[in-house]
Amino acid sequence: MNTFNILFGFIGPWQIAVVVVLVLLMFGGKKIPELMRGLGSGIKEFKDATKEDEQIEDKK
Repeated sequence: MNTFNILFGFIGPWQIAVVVVLVLLMFGGKKIPELMRGLGSGIKEFKDATKEDEQIEDKK
């Protein structure tokens, strides 16, 4: 069995739609772009930190 099917086999289009509607109701349309910007900057910082760690290990 595929790992993807095991982890995401129970998530269908209706479940995704319900989650999207709930997020819109909880945060509102104006707040979502700000949340996504914060998520993007967090991912960028994480990638930068892992690159720095790899560079330090390569120098050893």
